[in-house]
Amino acid sequence: MMMQLNPPIPLDTPKGPAFAHMTIDYSQDHYVLFVCFLVESGECWVFPNKDVRLQKNLTMGVRTGPACACPTHA
Repeated sequence: MMMQLNPPIPLDTPKGPAFAHMTIDYSQDHYVLFVCFLVESGECWVFPNKDVRLQKNLTMGVRTGPACACPTHA
């Protein structure tokens, strides 16, 4: 399934800041893919969910930091 994001989501990617305009979800067995346009060059790239992070936005309460290490419950 392909879904357009309206408005686009600002993301940090391995290639720099970008805006995600669409998501691609092949099924429950796959990562969600983000179709992104890079801010600097305008290039279009597709990144898996594990490689992107929401851009820092202190107004909306989004802070940068290490990835969440969820504790295991014994």
